[in-house]
Amino acid sequence: MRLKRIVPTPLRSACLLAALLILPAGLFAVVRQPLHIGVLAYLGEEVAEVEWAPMAKRLAIALPSHSVELVLLDHEGMRKRATEGRLDFIITNPGHYVELEAELGASRILTLDSDGGGNPAHAIGSAVITRTGRDDLTRLEDLRGRRVAVVSKEAFGGYQVVWREWQALGLAPDSALLELREVGFPMDRVFQAVRDGEVDAGIVRSCLLESRPELDGVFKVVGARPQEGYPCEVSTRLYPDWPIATLRHTPPALARQVAIALLALPAGENEPTWAVPADYQSVHELFRELQIGPYAYLRAPTLMALAERYWPVLAAMLTLLVGWVLYTVRVEHLIHIRTSALRDALAERDAIQERMRKDQEQADHLARLSVLGELSGTLAHELNQPLATIGNYAQSLVRRADAGRLTEAATREAAGEIAGQAERAAAILGRIRAFAKKRIGQREVREVAALVSEAIDLFRGMLAQAPEVELQDRLPPGRTIEVDGLQIQQVLLNLLKNGYDACRELPETRRKLIVMLEPYPAGIRIAVRDHGPGLAPAIRERLFEPFLTTKPDGLGLGLSICQTIAEAHGGRLSGEAASDGPGMIFTLVIPDHD
Repeated sequence: MRLKRIVPTPLRSACLLAALLILPAGLFAVVRQPLHIGVLAYLGEEVAEVEWAPMAKRLAIALPSHSVELVLLDHEGMRKRATEGRLDFIITNPGHYVELEAELGASRILTLDSDGGGNPAHAIGSAVITRTGRDDLTRLEDLRGRRVAVVSKEAFGGYQVVWREWQALGLAPDSALLELREVGFPMDRVFQAVRDGEVDAGIVRSCLLESRPELDGVFKVVGARPQEGYPCEVSTRLYPDWPIATLRHTPPALARQVAIALLALPAGENEPTWAVPADYQSVHELFRELQIGPYAYLRAPTLMALAERYWPVLAAMLTLLVGWVLYTVRVEHLIHIRTSALRDALAERDAIQERMRKDQEQADHLARLSVLGELSGTLAHELNQPLATIGNYAQSLVRRADAGRLTEAATREAAGEIAGQAERAAAILGRIRAFAKKRIGQREVREVAALVSEAIDLFRGMLAQAPEVELQDRLPPGRTIEVDGLQIQQVLLNLLKNGYDACRELPETRRKLIVMLEPYPAGIRIAVRDHGPGLAPAIRERLFEPFLTTKPDGLGLGLSICQTIAEAHGGRLSGEAASDGPGMIFTLVIPDHD
């Protein structure tokens, strides 16, 4: 197929040019992504706008794909917008940054370099100011019992830095000051309160006083301390300058672009410049000492603070307490009314209990007599024959002696028979005593099928309505093992009893138990299978733990003891859910005796 070449004509070209001219110009405009930077306006929005707008404009030029917007906020406003995800970056004081770092995951990328080449790690402090001429206020200790103005208790340079110095001097602001007045933003309100005599002193950020030439000679700094290389008077230690920080939702690529752009901005007159992030450990130490911000959990709560925080709970508890007291009084009144009737009923109950106790004691006494009677009958029956034999031989010796026919051979024969019967009687007593104490296991070679059949017969003989037990013997004829027969039968009886307990409430067709005998590598396998509801996986994992039981009256020791017996024979005991239907299969593996 040949393609037809379309040759543009003058008319077609004119139409295409007209279509392009009428298209909206916005289709060719570059869409700029908004970039919101929150700034703490501690001197008010107008001052903050003047201070930070040049940086925003130059940043917008450096990042042509973004439109930079400054959001001027106070402490709480910045926290709220950052929490809502409406800010991409924040510029705030170091104390507020550390709080947002712990609370919202803020992460500094640069630190403000106010001096343009100074030391950003030692750039911010506080100045305690008072009116010039107040000679009674020269040290921070002189503020005890005075009125002091602060922007807010959350202000870093406007309060918290001085608070640390007061605490080091043993001066607690809440109790040592006559008044700690919060005047709010902007910080100029602190100057105004001190100038008007409303307070004795105020706390402002360092260098703020020096930046206002009109205030020269009006105020002085209380407790000024020298700071080498620092251009302003301060009353406190110095801390890192303001950071610009990202939030959890700020894309890392955007943070990198902003950091590079800010570092590349040329220094301008009265415009902020930036340096690599400073170490804010000193701010963490301040918060830790004051037990505020991220370290508020270290502060031991006072009763008043707890009452203010949990007053709704306390009010509810007080209401419940009053109701409980009223209810208790009412119940006591009813009890008082019914005491006489209850006293008679209690006396009758005590009499009945006393009669029941005596009857129980009598029943216990009769039960003990019955056991003694059974034991006596057993002893009499078992010992009668050897005692009779001993008596016969003794009388025979007497008769032979009287008749003069007592020979040495006859004496030896009678003495041997008497000794033998005495040993037999002693053996009988030994067997009876063995029932009352722990026996020592004895291994012997037993035929597997016969041993299991004896256990099944014993199990069925123990129950009035014994279930059907099917024995499936897949072992070679005459297969033997060397075991303690009684212990192995004890294990089989326990497994058969557990299987019966699991299905005794089920229809008769599901009460059938199956015992399987199969060869196993270097041994034999005895499996007991029931058709009960089975066990939950959590129970199956802990089957052989002592005292674990699913029976209301069980001790939880049967399977644990059975496992111990299996391990003592070099074998193992396990339990698993049946794969061909409901129920459990418990498997005892015993190695060959040879």
